[in-house]
Amino acid sequence: MDLYERLKNDESIKTYITRADEALKVLGYTEHSFAHVTRVAETANYILKTMGYSDRECELARAAGYLHDIGNLVNRSEHSQSGAVMAFRILDHYGIPAEDIATIVCAIGNHDEGTGVPVNAVAAALILADKSDVRRTRVRNIDPASFDIHDRVNYSVKESELKINREHTIIKLKLFIDTQKSSIMDYFEIFLERMILCRKAAETLGLEFKLIINEQQLI
Repeated sequence: MDLYERLKNDESIKTYITRADEALKVLGYTEHSFAHVTRVAETANYILKTMGYSDRECELARAAGYLHDIGNLVNRSEHSQSGAVMAFRILDHYGIPAEDIATIVCAIGNHDEGTGVPVNAVAAALILADKSDVRRTRVRNIDPASFDIHDRVNYSVKESELKINREHTIIKLKLFIDTQKSSIMDYFEIFLERMILCRKAAETLGLEFKLIINEQQLI
């Protein structure tokens, strides 16, 4: 069983992810449970695999993606750092080589805007995968009348796609937004810092980041 599958089948990790998401639900955040972390893991794998990275590096990216939000169990504030410490304990207990632990922990500790830096390829892939997961199904609130700006923006996204072009020079985040539910300016108000981090992450991988909303290139 590879590392990613081992992590997915670990009952303790399932508990950490579930309880972290429950804490975020109380705080009013969008879904950060298995749908999110699995999507992030697979997207990070897609990015590195497409760019020709080794199977080992792709596996480390999947592991980092799956574990990246467990720090929310401790506190939303600085969750990337606390998550990195938790991941270290899990992976060390597994007997994973120190070099691999260092890569995963470094990526998790650097995935969030404000403190994160794409210090290596795995970290860069994790950032791009995490920040591109904007979708209607992450909204928990079932009453549109009480949506905050985060609910409105996520709920307005009808389609989202992160793709690398055939020449492996550009990575595009394409969104289709229902502007009757949220404006494009709302998106930038809450996600501009994330998009800047995505641009830096793309550059780390030798890519140019482009944000396209409703067929219009904005970054």
